[in-house]
Amino acid sequence: MNASGEFVFAPLGGVGEIGMNLSIYGLGPERSRTWIAVDFGVSFGGEEDLPGIDLVLPDIRFLVEERRNLVGIVLTHAHEDHFGALLDLWPQLRVPVYATPFTAALLEAKRRGEPGAPEIPVRVVELGSRFAVGPFDVELVSVAHSIPESNGLIIRTPLGTVLHTGDWKIDPTPVIAPPTDEAKLRAVGDEGVLALVGDSTNAIREGRSPSERDVAKTLVELVRTARGRVAVTTFASNVARMRSAAESASSRSRARPVI
Repeated sequence: MNASGEFVFAPLGGVGEIGMNLSIYGLGPERSRTWIAVDFGVSFGGEEDLPGIDLVLPDIRFLVEERRNLVGIVLTHAHEDHFGALLDLWPQLRVPVYATPFTAALLEAKRRGEPGAPEIPVRVVELGSRFAVGPFDVELVSVAHSIPESNGLIIRTPLGTVLHTGDWKIDPTPVIAPPTDEAKLRAVGDEGVLALVGDSTNAIREGRSPSERDVAKTLVELVRTARGRVAVTTFASNVARMRSAAESASSRSRARPVI
């Protein structure tokens, strides 16, 4: 904190739960802060605790009250738990949305599939780019994940820098590019970071997850040696696993001639 105010963070969803990711950062004096939102996700209801409920949306009453001071929404990637609430809640805010080309295209496809969904003016930003959102200087850093164009955010302000990771994995051999940009992460660490806001399912579990390339090799072997048909299930947005499944099917068709 200094004479110009504070740089603050608050999660409106996604903490202690899987899904409904929505974080906000504020800059300035307490009574006149400028805000930026990161992600706008949904969570999924369960029969055990929410019977009959399919989707749960984050509570954005605070942002509605502060919408004149909200300068933008930045999406880290195109999974439902990070952008699935946008079509329903954006009309209450009507602020610019920033997304990479793949995320923007998937949002548009989602909009076309929902009658009456609003047209959201998305500002497309390139991978690794750096751009201003009000007083916030935002730089994208590529992180490996199961869907293309996943990003962490380097959020720079006059009061310091925060790294918001988005969903991430240190995977040196991912199935879909690009891999985590470790060089940029080291550089911002050397530059100095006030805080790292980490976000990833199972991040608190001990050990290291195998590379998706290792999963793909195992899947190829399982399909190759199967005696009958193979059924594969996965989340539709797990593009990396879908590619691995397709490659395993392709390798089997090449190994076994059609009679």
